[in-house]
Order: sequence, then structure tokens, then C-alpha cells
Amino acid sequence: MNYAIILSGGTGTRLGSEIPKQYIEVGNKPIILYCAETMEKAECIDQICIVAAKEWQDTVREWMKKAKISKFKGFAEAGKSRQHSLINGLEFFAERNPEEGSKVLIHDAARPNVSIELLTRCMEGLESADGVLPVIPVKDTMYLSEDKKKISGLLNRDQIFSGQAPESFDFAKYYKINLELSDEEISLVRGTAEIAYRKGLEVALTEGEEINYKITTTADLEKFKDQIERNDG
Repeated sequence: MNYAIILSGGTGTRLGSEIPKQYIEVGNKPIILYCAETMEKAECIDQICIVAAKEWQDTVREWMKKAKISKFKGFAEAGKSRQHSLINGLEFFAERNPEEGSKVLIHDAARPNVSIELLTRCMEGLESADGVLPVIPVKDTMYLSEDKKKISGLLNRDQIFSGQAPESFDFAKYYKINLELSDEEISLVRGTAEIAYRKGLEVALTEGEEINYKITTTADLEKFKDQIERNDG
């Protein structure tokens, strides 16, 4: 069984919107629906869980129903940090007694441009690794500054990559290492693959996509709006 968790519990405060960014309508539908519709079409995904705040769940459920997202199976509660939310999503599927060899893919609702091809690469990569992280190369020269005032070191950009979502993992292995974390450790996790690497899982890299950006700022939102308008035109 191939599971997908859509993380949609964020408040989007950096965008300055009255509602979370993933629920803003672009092209007559909420941003979260773009990735959900792609997952619905992707053969590599069997079931979807959405992690969302309780006050949004009824609204999101109606969106999924109207869009006929048949793979959507329910909600997990948003946690106090991204990783807490992710663990709640893992618990949602763990309670359904996943089959041995099950896989899980974790995606951000605010990355609407994920493609079927990228979803497929992330899932297929698990045939030879414990996890898969899509990345894009760093184009600029990279510097290290320990005091944020002067250069203290140079970094080889050929060895540095920007990570994206979705990230995929062997369900049982990833679930186990998360259960072993203390609450403090969970709060300190910043990236989905970070804990997998720290706990000794083999995480392979796969080619990410420039179009698969995360909507974080007003500029990102305007960029996505322009994209949709061009596509509709």
C-alpha cells in the first residue's frame, strides 16, 4: 500500500493573509486541491491523509468531495510543529495496520505544482533505499558565515542541494524512528528527511523540479497566480 500525507496545518503567517495560504483560491479552487488532484491521478498513490486544523476540516472535506478525490481517507490533527503534524499523519495510517512493505510519501499543501512524474520517482526510488528526497542544484556560490557578519568559510556548491517535498520513506522504518524521538527532539526537526538521515536510514536523492516551489511569500503567490492565468489563457 502506498500512502500520501498532505501537510496542511500551517498558518501561513509569513504571507500576511487572513487565511492559511494553502486555502487561498487561485483559478477558482483552493491551492491544496492542486496537489490532491495530481495525487488522485497518480497510480503510485493509493490513499491520502490530510493533516489540518480542526476548524478547517469540514471545509477541506467538502472540497475533496466536490473534486471527487476518492483516495482521500480522512484527517489527522495538526500538531504544534511540522514534525508533530507529520507523526499524526503516520499514526492515521498506522492505526489501519499497513501491510509489510508499505510506503509513505509526505508533501506540503503549499507546493501545488508537484507532478505525477516526481511522485512516481519518489516512490520508485524506495525499491533501493529507505527514503527518497527530491533536490535541485544550488546555482550560486555558497559562503559560510558563523557570526552572520563576515565570511568564515567556503562551501562547494557542487555538493550542496536544495531539498523539496514530496519525500518518501519505507513506512515501517520511518514510523519507528519517529516513535523513538522525545518531544523536544521532534520540535527541533526542520526537514522531513533530517530525522531519517540522523537515525541511519539510507536516503537517496532524486531530481527535483524548479516548478515545484513552495508558496511562502506574497511574491510566490503572485507567481502561482500568473502561472494559472497563463495556463487558463
